[in-house]
Amino acid sequence: MPLISNSSYKRPKWLFNGHLETIYPALFRKVTLGTPERERIKTPDKDFLDLDWYRQNGEHLIIICHGLEGNSSRPYMLGMAKLFLEDGYDVMTWNYRGCGDELNQNAIFYHSGATYDLQEVVQRAIKDYDSISLVGFSLGGNLVLKYLGEKGDSIPQIKKGVAVSVPLHLSSSSKKISETENTLYSKRFLRTLKKKVIQKAKEHPEQIPVHFLKNIRTLSDFDDVYTGPLHGFSDAEEYYEINSSINFLKDIRIPTLVLNAKNDPFLSELCFPEKMAKELDSVYFEFPKHGGHVGFTPLNSKDPYYSDQRAFEFIRMDI
Repeated sequence: MPLISNSSYKRPKWLFNGHLETIYPALFRKVTLGTPERERIKTPDKDFLDLDWYRQNGEHLIIICHGLEGNSSRPYMLGMAKLFLEDGYDVMTWNYRGCGDELNQNAIFYHSGATYDLQEVVQRAIKDYDSISLVGFSLGGNLVLKYLGEKGDSIPQIKKGVAVSVPLHLSSSSKKISETENTLYSKRFLRTLKKKVIQKAKEHPEQIPVHFLKNIRTLSDFDDVYTGPLHGFSDAEEYYEINSSINFLKDIRIPTLVLNAKNDPFLSELCFPEKMAKELDSVYFEFPKHGGHVGFTPLNSKDPYYSDQRAFEFIRMDI
């Protein structure tokens, strides 16, 4: 599909670089929604996933997937949910393993390509809905795109996909977030990831050794020691290569939007594959000049965030 080159996003003047655009909504965005209905589903390996349902008898369900170390109630999740709920859709947000109110049971966590868990969520949803769209932020965007590529058109209930601020190429993006200018972000992620390792090791000391933690300085280090081996990959690079969603785009068969800001401090140049646009039948790329990472703050504070508005417009659009 053609590259969407006429993006209309304009950032507030006081958010004058990608870091401010990233940090401001993460710290100050507030979204109020009613209390969701929490459902816990069992996975085939006897673990669990927690789903948050916002039901209002809508015919179309939006499933929203969060980013690294996020959860179902982050403001960016609720903001996206709110816009769809106001138009009569039903919405489900969900928590990856270890991202809800309690740690999961098995000696694994979640990762960028854990589509087996998204499959369980979708299978639960199609019991009640014939029309479903998937939305993912950052790591969740990679998860959605990989899943859509794996499934092709084999699940007719899935109608559209949207991925926001997605690290299409995991290896180079991991290196990007570990650059000096991004130390604030990488340290924050590592702090919570290391905490989970320590907690999880109490239940699984043989599978999860904690003595490696003292040598971990970057997210790539963490993935090399924990994420990769715990989930069946030899190291970080094998994990990145097998799970990078850029490798699955050609197999996507439903209309899908990828929205990545050019000044996103987390994303490498390989996450803006403009030359690929003409080769793909179902994937639309929109690469605004500004937006930051999971940012896209509107000029008018009363307006929806641009990422939410674009997802809403795309899913409603006839293609």
